[in-house]
Amino acid sequence: MTDDGTAMGRATALLTIGAFARTSRLSIKALRLYDEIGLLPPVCIDAATGYRYYDPAQLERARLVVWLRRLDMPLARIRLVCDLCETDRVAAVAEIREFWVRVEADAVARRELVDFLVEQLSLSPGKAVTMSRTVEPLEIRYAALSDAGAVRSSNQDAAYAGPRLFAVADGFGEQGDAASSSAIGALREMDSVESGDLLNVLRDAAARAQSAVAGIGGEQTGSTLTAMLWTGSQLGLVHIGDSRAYLLRDSRFFQITHDHTLVQSMVDEGRITPQEAESHPQRSLLVQALGGGGGGGDVAAEPQLHVADVQAGDRYLLCTDGLSANVEGAEIRRVLQGTADPAGAVSALIELSNRAGGVDNVACVVADVTVGAVRKPDAVLSA
Repeated sequence: MTDDGTAMGRATALLTIGAFARTSRLSIKALRLYDEIGLLPPVCIDAATGYRYYDPAQLERARLVVWLRRLDMPLARIRLVCDLCETDRVAAVAEIREFWVRVEADAVARRELVDFLVEQLSLSPGKAVTMSRTVEPLEIRYAALSDAGAVRSSNQDAAYAGPRLFAVADGFGEQGDAASSSAIGALREMDSVESGDLLNVLRDAAARAQSAVAGIGGEQTGSTLTAMLWTGSQLGLVHIGDSRAYLLRDSRFFQITHDHTLVQSMVDEGRITPQEAESHPQRSLLVQALGGGGGGGDVAAEPQLHVADVQAGDRYLLCTDGLSANVEGAEIRRVLQGTADPAGAVSALIELSNRAGGVDNVACVVADVTVGAVRKPDAVLSA
């Protein structure tokens, strides 16, 4: 704000940030954030004091922000709706309706995840093990496949499937291929050794993988890792980065890992929408990865750890972002539901990725939980 009389006279008609916060029912902290992202900037800022001043006419926009936040609408979409209200209210209404359609679709997906969690937590671990061993002996059938894709000349993705261990890794940097191989290699001993406490085993495995990848060196070299360990009645998950694990159960399909990316953190904070994340220029920037080369500097990776009871008929998919970032979830689900055996499923998923342009390496593991005597796996493939 300048010191001339006009500006000072105008200031008397404006509201301080405190007065505006009280009138609009927005906190001062929220107003500062909304200024930062361009959603609700003050009309002027005093150059000497740094005080923010708002025009009373901005109260209408502020109240709209309050209402839309009650719908849990992300801030980026709120900004769009507010801007449209000033130029095209019909378009603003359409945007709100479209948002709610997506909310209802997301609610269906979340309900599937809630059902899954309720199923897991309704059984004690002891009861689940007893049922699996005496009533429904379970086996697991699996297949793994990795492919360079249609564009890149080398493959920095790796996939592995064995009697107990299933894993995918996506390497990056000067020695990305060595990083992904080392990440999985650090876990290979779990495939033949009976484990103790599953969470501790997974935590130790993540630490070994971190040391193995960090020891490779190379400019910004690192790797993601998503792996599952089969015990006969449970699957334990260890996850770092943006490779993913999915579960198809009773026609319900959902992601059971959380992406460790900058863009996902922005979605979690409501700064951008999931749809905006899909085309965000920094969507591949990792905030956690093995080796510390994913944007997190020297910060130690904190893996996602999870143990879940399994059911006959479960189909698990582990994949690198060469699949998940380039193929719609509905298409992935269609292939998983429509392909009988794991070997056929991984081949079809790789083909799907390549038909979508094959711009990245891709690695997939599909594991099916079935009832019956233990038998050999369908296939363990590599490319």
